[in-house]
Amino acid sequence: MPKTSTLKSLARQHGTPLFIVDHTVLRRNFTEFRRWLPRVQAYYAVKANPAPEIIRTLYRAGASFDVASIGEFRLVYDNIRRLPPKKRQDFIWDKIIYANPIKDRATLEELDQYRPLVTYDNSAEIGKIRRHAPHAGLALRIRVPNTGSMVELSSKFGAAPGEAADLIAAAFDAGLVVEGLCFHVGSQCTNFDNFVQALNISAQVLEESAGHGHPLKLLDIGGGFPAPYDGSVQPFRSLARILNAELRRLFPPNLEILAEPGRFMVATAATLVAEVIGKADRDGKRCYYLNDGIYQTFSGVLFDHCQYHVKAFKKGPAQLSAVFGPTCDALDTICQSEPLPDLNLGDLVYSENIGAYTHASSTWFNGFPPARVVHVNV
Repeated sequence: MPKTSTLKSLARQHGTPLFIVDHTVLRRNFTEFRRWLPRVQAYYAVKANPAPEIIRTLYRAGASFDVASIGEFRLVYDNIRRLPPKKRQDFIWDKIIYANPIKDRATLEELDQYRPLVTYDNSAEIGKIRRHAPHAGLALRIRVPNTGSMVELSSKFGAAPGEAADLIAAAFDAGLVVEGLCFHVGSQCTNFDNFVQALNISAQVLEESAGHGHPLKLLDIGGGFPAPYDGSVQPFRSLARILNAELRRLFPPNLEILAEPGRFMVATAATLVAEVIGKADRDGKRCYYLNDGIYQTFSGVLFDHCQYHVKAFKKGPAQLSAVFGPTCDALDTICQSEPLPDLNLGDLVYSENIGAYTHASSTWFNGFPPARVVHVNV
């Protein structure tokens, strides 16, 4: 996070609410991922924060990209094409994976010309891909445990491991090529055993598929790498040690390993600065109202099951306070018990580690616009 003096200076210059993305932190997070997982190619999950500036910075650092819509695909493709030729490469196969297992026909028809790598997890999707994107390579997504993850995904996506070999064979029988497997342990996964179980399940599926005459060449271990929102989250290197040991034990060195970090890359790279626009005492509790809320940058409170702490620049004795957003909806509640000093109208507050699944989901509900975005250290 930039220094608090820098945050206040930027707020005076640009106004509030202000969403500040620090590209030094982006590059540091990518470097840390590569340092501790050297065998794994990072495909940044664009949905976490699709800002073009972030895409360009991570691409220059060496990242690939996980997209989950045709809009995200175009965004990545167009931004990489604008880079100088010496920074470009033939990146469709090695730089983008379309990791949404369910795709509409129009999307597949547009993607087909690029011969992309796409995921699937059911027989109906095989038929769609065969008809509308026959030049695509496939990765079968399997269902794995999501126990204890902040956002559970296995109830919506993933083939049962017992069905995997049949779905792989069915795709080959349809004239398609299955390149590998993928899974997702759930977002913000602090239960590292999910990864261990998922890798062991994947090894079994790969062995079974090879035994049926369909050896695969890549494994996408998905996302879920936890961001350090607080001290309860174990360091990334602790998870990496477990992953590296299991990858060495279970898989041959020529198996390509991919991952889809989103939150890990951008959560700690952004800070929000907002203004106190209202103040009241209700039922003995101090209440503050900000010019940003659940329908804007704090959307992660609702959609991502994440709690972002509101901090004051001002010092002084703290009292537990409720903090609300600006709209006329009671749902627009940021927190009910935040320790804050006595604040006045016009005072500034800030929230750290708010870069993932926040501004990306902002709306104009009730006429309140999303926060302005400023990129620093680009």
